[in-house]
Amino acid sequence: MDSIRQAIDLAKMGDPGTRAAPPLATPDESRAGPFDAALHSARLDERRLERARLVAYSGGTPQGRYYDMLRTQVLQDMDKNGWQFLAVTSPTAACGKTVTACNLALSIARLPERSVMLADLDMHKPMVADYLGLGTGGGLLGVLEERSTLASAAVQAQIGPNQLVVLPGAVAPSTSSEWMASQTMATLLQALKREFRSRIVIFDLPPMLVGDDVISILPRMDAVLLVAGVGTTSVADIRECQKHLQRTRVVRVVVNKVTDKTANYYGYY
Repeated sequence: MDSIRQAIDLAKMGDPGTRAAPPLATPDESRAGPFDAALHSARLDERRLERARLVAYSGGTPQGRYYDMLRTQVLQDMDKNGWQFLAVTSPTAACGKTVTACNLALSIARLPERSVMLADLDMHKPMVADYLGLGTGGGLLGVLEERSTLASAAVQAQIGPNQLVVLPGAVAPSTSSEWMASQTMATLLQALKREFRSRIVIFDLPPMLVGDDVISILPRMDAVLLVAGVGTTSVADIRECQKHLQRTRVVRVVVNKVTDKTANYYGYY
């Protein structure tokens, strides 16, 4: 754990600080609109979620409560700075970034005055739809290639009385970084800001050190949540990530796979 804590301190050094900004909008303005009415819906299965370690759909478990604490801290920072786009990434694979992104989105969805969208931007290994038990269809790549509209590609996922909008991903390994840096992607992100207004949008990005995808799209994100893994992430990995995060706000560093009893399910700093 000492090496991970050292790595966390290094990651925080990359945060250039925060600037106060006016709030995006009142929460009620983001609940539902014409775009939401056009979405097709799907009901999530609790047993499948639990098998995928997605526990934050309910606040009744100890693990879910830890994600609720993370949710509160992240939302406080996002609201204070008027941020809408949150990128979730990790230094390398197998750190639990997608599980963290999904659980954070499910936790936000339980707040009655909030709404959230979860978009899978990992074009190397998109896993959001698989974890949630949703069909992929054309997904994100279909929208970028103009084979489908944003409304037809997104899904209104329901779990109990709560719901979140999910934009599934698709594999495009040979051109993924080009898509990330493209004007087409910029247009899609502008559409998300326009259609969702004050809704928080969580982007599950690929690991930062597997290519230049994350570097390409970071300037279009408001803030980053970095997910590290005990036994998976090294101090050298964090140092390398820090080079690319110097101009990006790091809201939290989540540490997965923590075995300390005091840390319980995971730690975050």
